[in-house]
Amino acid sequence: MERKRFEHLVSKALDDLPDEFLEQLENVEVIVEDVPSPRQVKKLRLKDPLDLLGLYEGTPQTVRNTNYNLVPPDKITLFQQSIESRCRSDKEIEAEINITLQHEIAHYFGLEDTQLYKIERQKRKATKRKQR
Repeated sequence: MERKRFEHLVSKALDDLPDEFLEQLENVEVIVEDVPSPRQVKKLRLKDPLDLLGLYEGTPQTVRNTNYNLVPPDKITLFQQSIESRCRSDKEIEAEINITLQHEIAHYFGLEDTQLYKIERQKRKATKRKQR
């Protein structure tokens, strides 16, 4: 997929977030890169850079205090090649962008991976029950 189209899907995913989340996003930048940088790979001890779909870098809202000011923006990066490597169609890419963006925004709001995985498991269980 061309970068411009991928970035458009990221923008759309951001625009489609509920207003109550969008209104609370402050001083955060969302960008697209092909794959994690060598520094990110080393810091996260990744065996395969394509394993990382997205990354939040910054100070979560839950740990900010009154001294949190005049700081560079937090950064959410979505990795295009990583996402595309897991998807077989444009529709799957769009869905993965939405999931990954929401996951990284959850980190911005202070949720850890263990909490997010638990929430995702509960959502899958609820969906399966509804389908019965």
